[in-house]
Amino acid sequence: MIQAIQVLLLGACLGGVYALMASGLTLVFGVMRIVNIAHAVLMIAAAYIAFFAFQQINLDPILSIFVTMPVMFLIGIGIYRLFFTTIKSAERTGELTVLLTFSLALIVEGTLGYFFSNIYRSANPTYTTEAVHLGQFFLPKGQLYATILSIALIGLLWLFLKYSRIGYAIRATMQNKSAAQIVGVNVERMSMISFGIGIALAGASGSLMSYLFTFYPGKHWEFIAILLSLIVLGGMGSLGGVLIGSFILAISSSLVGYYFGLTWSPITFFLALFIILLFRPQGLLGKKLEA
Repeated sequence: MIQAIQVLLLGACLGGVYALMASGLTLVFGVMRIVNIAHAVLMIAAAYIAFFAFQQINLDPILSIFVTMPVMFLIGIGIYRLFFTTIKSAERTGELTVLLTFSLALIVEGTLGYFFSNIYRSANPTYTTEAVHLGQFFLPKGQLYATILSIALIGLLWLFLKYSRIGYAIRATMQNKSAAQIVGVNVERMSMISFGIGIALAGASGSLMSYLFTFYPGKHWEFIAILLSLIVLGGMGSLGGVLIGSFILAISSSLVGYYFGLTWSPITFFLALFIILLFRPQGLLGKKLEA
């Protein structure tokens, strides 16, 4: 029983990180209805920035978010202006954005592979080998710090969307683009900012990934599958749903790995994706789909 509780705590420590990874993806979908297949590979790109900053100038991976977030925000703005402004009026925009982001993921993966090869890398700050002891239980400091930071960033995102003028406009765009335009919201500008924020969150996730996981360019296919499972379970476009779904699946995956072996752990995410699409396609907190 004690071991099961310990595994549960370890799973919870990763739940917040998964939520941060998926929050940018669900924000972009909520505003623009874009399923960004390239989201995970941009996380990998940010992980490389954090990794080399740690190697070259000894910048802590957690502090590197002050570098990766603005850099990835600008990259997100550039990607939006370069690719998405040209297809927004296309007849089948949804299908085109999936194909476009899939192609972008391949291009970024190939570029990273060319410059950095497919060697596994991971930063190793001192706290990755330390733990906080709570009686019979322990929490790895690296995972604990990452989860606290992830929840803090998601909380700041929620406050930004809830109380800032841009946040009002973004939420109006998420609810009804036509109505938002009628009341004077610049939907095009809000879409661009939302995409930039989503990629900035991928940048923060990459900084945490740089020491929590080993990574290489092709690793993003594993992560995008997990992230899609998370946002479908929570509800496409629902930030609260992603947070809840991330903790549920992270804990479930850890328990499955403990009882049945680590080989079966990733299946938890894909099984959840199958079940939720079969019985509740709108997710836990998503709106019910209408014909």
